[in-house]
Amino acid sequence: MIIALTATTQLGGIAWLIGRPFRQSLLVSLASYAVLSISAIWVAPAFGRTPLSCVPEKGGAHAGIIFCVTNRHYVTPELKSALNDIVDDLNTSFPGIQLGVLDASFPFLNDFPMLPHLSHNDGRKADLAFFYKDSDGRPLPGGTLRSPIGYFAYETGRSACPATRFDLHWDLNWLQRVWSKHELDIDRTSKLIEAATANPRIRKVFLEPHLQKRLDVNHPKVRFQGCYAARHDDHIHLQL
Repeated sequence: MIIALTATTQLGGIAWLIGRPFRQSLLVSLASYAVLSISAIWVAPAFGRTPLSCVPEKGGAHAGIIFCVTNRHYVTPELKSALNDIVDDLNTSFPGIQLGVLDASFPFLNDFPMLPHLSHNDGRKADLAFFYKDSDGRPLPGGTLRSPIGYFAYETGRSACPATRFDLHWDLNWLQRVWSKHELDIDRTSKLIEAATANPRIRKVFLEPHLQKRLDVNHPKVRFQGCYAARHDDHIHLQL
């Protein structure tokens, strides 16, 4: 339990330990976790991290509530500034646009693992949600997700990797029928990648090859993440 809660929230294992000696251990653990998580907002800057907003707002980047609750919405000030610049760039074409952020990093300690990611351990990486349209072709607000956590809802396209059980490049074909049928918004998502690659702070953007072709992306910063990492046709990974 300690390992699982620490790997998913960083502070959950500590909160669980605090609650164990009490009769109402679950209640005490939840209260402890809330206190620790709120305190992290003010303590994290001492570790070079700052939280992203958890509230959707026009013309801004925000993390989904599940990522805020699990303390996975922290970035370095430099990355936060880069995300704000990207949103400002998008606003010129799409006034009032909202940018949804998925997993970023935990509030404390470099090289602290964030499962199931192979990176996201230094505040210098963040995953961005795609933009979608509804079944009538109307643009949905930024941060709208096809799956509850934003991951594993893959876009249709041929994977560049062979099927295997021993890596993170899961196909999960059986799960795809469960997710919403929102359509990828080619225009806004392409502009998002264009704004990210144009930003001098951003060094790499990971995206599956079939989506690079579909979105007409051709930039040296846009790369294939390899077959041993998670698929990147359900989100965009960028890093300083």
